[in-house]
Amino acid sequence: MKANKALKKQGAGKTPYDAAKAKGGKAAKDTKPEKNPLFEKRSRNFTVGNDIQPRRDLTRFVRWPKYIKLQRQRRVLCDRLKVPPMLNQFTKTLDKNLATQLFKLLDKYRPEDKSAKKRRLRKIAAAKVKAAEGKDKAAAPAAATATKRPNVVKFGINHIAALVEQKKAKLVIIAHDVDPVEIVVWLPTLCRRMGVPYCIVKSKARLGAVVRKKTATALALVNVNNQDKNELAKLTQACKENYNDRYDEVKRAWGGGKLGIKSQHRVQQKEKALAKEQAKLQKAGAV
Repeated sequence: MKANKALKKQGAGKTPYDAAKAKGGKAAKDTKPEKNPLFEKRSRNFTVGNDIQPRRDLTRFVRWPKYIKLQRQRRVLCDRLKVPPMLNQFTKTLDKNLATQLFKLLDKYRPEDKSAKKRRLRKIAAAKVKAAEGKDKAAAPAAATATKRPNVVKFGINHIAALVEQKKAKLVIIAHDVDPVEIVVWLPTLCRRMGVPYCIVKSKARLGAVVRKKTATALALVNVNNQDKNELAKLTQACKENYNDRYDEVKRAWGGGKLGIKSQHRVQQKEKALAKEQAKLQKAGAV
């Protein structure tokens, strides 16, 4: 007891241990930033019935419409399952530069709208009336030339099939996303047999816009003006090289068969495990 009291007396005069001083530095001062009285800190509480929750990406939790689900499921199935060559050929669309040139040409030959057709028919009727009355002798040949319809893009799958069979079509353009695909799946074979150049482009809505419709399965160019014949010849040649001449190659090319991300990881893990085993066997054989 006496020894403990003596020790306490010895330690009474000592200052407490300071780590900063021991390292040779000055004692740390309690320097707190001064608070501005104008700005009050308001901590938010995100529990039920309090502050509004922050915005989060809820894409995974969205209940998507049925048609969107079907589109996505169909796309996944087309990637996973083996796709026959006749269906897989519709994934090989025309490249962007050629497609741009093609649609520029098609826009020049859009079918006339109702008002333009009405104006043309009125001119024809007026010319015929003048020719019948005999007032204008030059009106008769003018009426004959006026009745000539302008060169326009042809549409409608039955109409196009007839034009291809008669070998009147100079170029056939097919949409890649026709549903059901049975409507156009036979058309590339027919074009190739009849020697008519064809191409597959994106998409049925874009083709529909050319002919003033919502969608169009296929279009055909029959005649063009003299100033555009050279451009049509170039496009026809390019389509022939990319589609007609490569038909036998396309006929053998299957599509799909792609693994999902989980399946890819499983395959990679198996390959790693096999590589480890082989390395162990080689080491054991070397010893």
